[in-house]
Amino acid sequence: MVPRNRLLVGAVFLVFFVISFLTNIMGPLVPDIIDSFHVSLTLAAVLPFCFFIAYGVLSIPSGFLVERWGEKKLMVAAFLAGTVGALTFAVLPTFQVATVSLFVMGAAMAALQVAINPLLRVAGGAEHFAFNSTFAQLVFGCASFISPLVYSHLVTSLSMAPTTYSGLIALLAKLTPPSLPWVSIYWLFAVATALMAIFIWRIRIPVFERGEDESAGTIDMYAQLLRNPTVWLYFVSIFAYVGCEQGTADWMSEFLSRYHGVDPHGAGASAVAYFWGLLTAGCLVGMVLLKFYDSRRILIGFSAGALITLTLALFGSGPISQLAFPAIGLFASIMWPTIAALALNSVPSHQGPFAGILCTGVMGGAIVPLLIGRLGDQFGLRIGMLVLYVTFGCILSIGFWARPLVNNALLRDRAETRPS
Repeated sequence: MVPRNRLLVGAVFLVFFVISFLTNIMGPLVPDIIDSFHVSLTLAAVLPFCFFIAYGVLSIPSGFLVERWGEKKLMVAAFLAGTVGALTFAVLPTFQVATVSLFVMGAAMAALQVAINPLLRVAGGAEHFAFNSTFAQLVFGCASFISPLVYSHLVTSLSMAPTTYSGLIALLAKLTPPSLPWVSIYWLFAVATALMAIFIWRIRIPVFERGEDESAGTIDMYAQLLRNPTVWLYFVSIFAYVGCEQGTADWMSEFLSRYHGVDPHGAGASAVAYFWGLLTAGCLVGMVLLKFYDSRRILIGFSAGALITLTLALFGSGPISQLAFPAIGLFASIMWPTIAALALNSVPSHQGPFAGILCTGVMGGAIVPLLIGRLGDQFGLRIGMLVLYVTFGCILSIGFWARPLVNNALLRDRAETRPS
């Protein structure tokens, strides 16, 4: 039996923080990408496409790599790849370089996601895995909230008179082209991932035996799962959810700028930050509700709330839109864990490989924003964002067709089974 390791649990939480800090910065950057590189909405969406398509391509192969190399080697390699990707773009900030570097960074983050989840289970103990996973999502959300604020501070500071520069800002001013102050955050990414590679290499990570829920599985297991229609339904559901999440976060700042004249470096970046902040806070609300109501009913209610706030965001006045876009995050908060739980509780075996299939659905974060950008070029961004009605509608439908083998435990169930 592997002894519980609090340092390792803390290290995993730190990895979650860094992954989120890098992953969810794309939304605030979209207006800068359009202005700096003079590209269309479609081409602007190519950059988040390159990042998130790597998740879809690399999730299952990373599962096989972690079984061959072990968690430590894969995590160090992933962080070094992230450093190379961030540093390359920081040094050569062109659109062409960005497409390659973001794919490399996305691949690195996908490998890390695959490695750290089973690591968290063994380091913290299987009996504490549910709590630790929930806490990890809170850490993930906090980093998503902080990242746009850091970006806003860097861009605002570097846009001021050079005589006001000092410390880190003065250093970044020497490294960053004056016309591209937003590129400065990639220097921070490069440093953060390099330090994490060193940190992971220095700490002790034990080798442990993996159960079925931690194993990448075999080709036969994947083939068996892919013949099951329920597996495909949940794959599409994860695809739709990540499409909703990234489609909203990536385009809200540009939408607010185009239709309501909101500064993308100020209120626009803040809207994205509060979207992630409310998504994090909503997890706490969802945890309470899941003790009293069936998860499918909660999913229906939160999906309806997301559709209502999406309508207010797209068709309301400027002030209403600025409030409604972040509020979508509150209603999206319970979707990922609820869909994942319903999915894994809907198959009798091979949950490990099924989780790998679900992870490939993260490519929805690549396809949906790109589709929004393409439609936005043709018909206007507001029309393009109507795609989110389809993806949120897919999630709403889960509450009606899902038939899990195991339902979420309710407090009343515990009271009914308690001996009198």
